[in-house]
Amino acid sequence: MQSFSVLLRAVLLATVTSVSASSFLRIPLTKLVPPSSYLAGLPDADRARAAFLKNYASGGPTTVPASNLAYVQYTTSVGVGSPPTYYNLVVDTGSSNTFVGTGKTYVQTSTSIFTGEDVNVTYGTGYFSGLEYLDQVTLAPGFVITNQGVDGIVGVGPVILTEGTLSPSTDELIPTVMNNALSQGLITEEILDGALTYGGIDSTTGEITYTPVTATYPAGYYWGVNVTDATYGSATTVIPTSTAGIVDTGTTLILLADNFFESYLRAIPGAKLDESTGLMTVPESSVSKIEPLNFTIGGTVFSLDAAAQLIPIDQNTAWGLSADTQYGLVSYLGTNSGEGLDFIIGQKFMEKYYAVFDTDSNRVGFAYT
Repeated sequence: MQSFSVLLRAVLLATVTSVSASSFLRIPLTKLVPPSSYLAGLPDADRARAAFLKNYASGGPTTVPASNLAYVQYTTSVGVGSPPTYYNLVVDTGSSNTFVGTGKTYVQTSTSIFTGEDVNVTYGTGYFSGLEYLDQVTLAPGFVITNQGVDGIVGVGPVILTEGTLSPSTDELIPTVMNNALSQGLITEEILDGALTYGGIDSTTGEITYTPVTATYPAGYYWGVNVTDATYGSATTVIPTSTAGIVDTGTTLILLADNFFESYLRAIPGAKLDESTGLMTVPESSVSKIEPLNFTIGGTVFSLDAAAQLIPIDQNTAWGLSADTQYGLVSYLGTNSGEGLDFIIGQKFMEKYYAVFDTDSNRVGFAYT
């Protein structure tokens, strides 16, 4: 059988919690309650991740970007081995290796099979290295995958991102939980949603707008989409023409190419970039006047209202920010547009909209929640 980590090609993100009879399975996400100021430095970490994602195409497969675990807000419990040891893992659509051991040590059991391969993955803010094992993975009672690779992250990005992470078999790709669940007949479609639904779509979700994975690179290496345009309110154009970017659960903020962000910033009276935090600040007099930020994707407009654009004041301590200042969740990417990855739709967008990552049809979908 094949090895331990890789692509999850039909992924979705939302929130649901029951078990389907046959074709799919729903598992809840857990929201962490970490210590104060745990998000301090997150904007810079998001931009560092963006830089690694953009450089993947030219830098080759030896450096694979992924979540910075210090900023994780949601995890899912996954059992490894028999009897299983349970690990809290991050679900990351921007990377494809699955691993355990960053907190709780990997426990070998009778189902653990060493492949003889080393694994080395470099991230924007760190790296991991270790040994590759095939093992039994339990996602829920009765949903047990055999010969799956093993703590830290469940990587659900495209399989190509695992190229070059094994040694000595540097050309070998590593299949994911979803790959193996499909091949073992546990699911009928490679689809996952965010609470999590393995192999299906939440039936309570409204109409889903689908758009093909972009053919523009480097965005096309990931769950990349084209935004036809973006506006702030009815009068300000933020993204003027069809532009490629990515949908990424490993990024918290909504990041726009620097020239796009500048248009957005100028449209909000008194808004400024706080160089010390890398975040936009908004004067109190302008908060009530914040207009919707609208993204057109697949012919449908997805709007972020004021609440979705701003960090709640009572969360400033967690972000390591000044207690009495209003900060924004939309920030700059670190490069201007025209480089093939000009925005990142991060976790804060997906807290508002249900996202579907469909490997079988090579498309991404969004729906109102």
